[in-house]
Amino acid sequence: MGDRWYQEAVVYCLDVDTYADSDGDGVGDFQGLIGRLDYLARLGVTCLWLNPIHPSPNKDDGYDATDFYNVDPRLGTLGDFAELLHQAQNHGIRVIIDLVVNHTSDQHPWFQSARSSPDSPYRDWYVWADHEPDDRHQGMVFPGEQHETWTYDRTAKAWYYHRFYKFQPDLNIENPKVRAEIKKITSFWLQLGVSGFRMDAVPFIIEKTEPGNPNAPKDFDFLTDLRQHVQWRRGDAVLLAEANVEPDQLPVYFGDGSGSGNRIHMLFDFMLNGRLMLALAREDPEAIIDALRDTPKLPTGGQWATFLRNHDEIDLSRLTADQRKDVLAKFGPDENMQLYGRGIRRRLAPMLGNDRRHIELAYALQFSLRGTPVLRYGEEIGMGEDLALDGRDAIRTPMQWSYKENAGFSTAEPEKLVRPVIDKGDFGYQQVNVTVQRKDPRSLLGWFERMIRTLREAPEIGSGSTAHIDVPMPPGVLAHRADGRTGTMVFLHNLGTEDVEIDLSTLAPEADLPIDVLTDRNYEDVGKLDRLKLAGHGYRWIRLCRGRDL
Repeated sequence: MGDRWYQEAVVYCLDVDTYADSDGDGVGDFQGLIGRLDYLARLGVTCLWLNPIHPSPNKDDGYDATDFYNVDPRLGTLGDFAELLHQAQNHGIRVIIDLVVNHTSDQHPWFQSARSSPDSPYRDWYVWADHEPDDRHQGMVFPGEQHETWTYDRTAKAWYYHRFYKFQPDLNIENPKVRAEIKKITSFWLQLGVSGFRMDAVPFIIEKTEPGNPNAPKDFDFLTDLRQHVQWRRGDAVLLAEANVEPDQLPVYFGDGSGSGNRIHMLFDFMLNGRLMLALAREDPEAIIDALRDTPKLPTGGQWATFLRNHDEIDLSRLTADQRKDVLAKFGPDENMQLYGRGIRRRLAPMLGNDRRHIELAYALQFSLRGTPVLRYGEEIGMGEDLALDGRDAIRTPMQWSYKENAGFSTAEPEKLVRPVIDKGDFGYQQVNVTVQRKDPRSLLGWFERMIRTLREAPEIGSGSTAHIDVPMPPGVLAHRADGRTGTMVFLHNLGTEDVEIDLSTLAPEADLPIDVLTDRNYEDVGKLDRLKLAGHGYRWIRLCRGRDL
């Protein structure tokens, strides 16, 4: 793996509390995760992204922290976390953690002090207004669940700002002491051995909130400052940011416009995610072609992080009303499958009707597109969702390890589990689990292992350039290529259901013993690239040539 390790990584996202319980209390923990590192190494994971691990009242799944310098005691101790970092390193796996510093819990000692008196040293660590702001009912992140962004605190005798829930008061980024504290937090965890941070809600972190102004300016200089600080503390540390903003705003999150990537290393590609869902729903690759064409040019070292499912809902807010309607009709037709009027709270396997070919196609497509792939835990075995749970918890059920009680996640009584396991229907743990699939080389888990191994043999996907191959194609087929120092890969994905034949003979002069390296079935040799057959929902990854200097 190159110096910019994150460009060729495979990132695996998980909640520690729903992954593996080692002590039988019903909650996953660090020791349980350590015991599953062999599984993750075999899968091909090179980087673990852990959702919030800090002490918390857990009103928002840990995103309401009460102490940024410790771990939730349900998960273990700091010593257990340090051991996880050590054992992960032994398996060749890096660890990044959520950095949730847009806000704190209202139970955090900082806020409790701040609200107690105007003279508190922490008063200015939060955002206050003496009078009710005009924009009190604007800018809600969770419409339907959240009704305001300013709340009156009777103890403080003032209004405090919260971009998210009212129990998550926003920190004041304009306060130099808050900035210094955020850098101190990153230093602490980097010193312990983490390889970086997934930064939650970055546009809101840098928001210079002004009461009555719903379009407050943003302080991008703080991102420059934080990047420099993090790199000085650990040269290979990475910042992976959540910034679901308009495409023309994305470049300033990577750098200051001078051509240098001096801010965020990686951004989640929300625009591509929405287009992927639209393409799968319509069985038409045009939306993906548009996304590839419209991708902003990144500075050196800048990288996209691609995903199909993450820990939140599928956010369709960047699609038009008609596009969103098509995706919802296909993948989330029932109201209880939808969330916030903009998204879908389902896992991919049930969205695709548990159709194995369709699932393979979708993930083969994601992993072949430019950027670093991010995989949500349980997707590799085709887990389902529990729509009986509230909101985004539907896709945060315990990992299904075996057909033992509680899916092998925990030995606790079922009523003590952090969340119930899925135990009914086609996605119940009796049918969908690691143990069953481990025994079957033709299983979805076995396919993911082969696909990720193939990805690791094609570093140009992550570190090279990606482009649509603009030649006549049958309906439903996407052809694209990845070019890098290591050579060239060509990818064919059929989003439609009809078998087709494709002519890529214009690429023949570039070819050097071209060969299929990953396919949905056995096909005839690629030959002169002029009669490439492709099944409905089929895919072919073709090694066109290797780098001449290798």
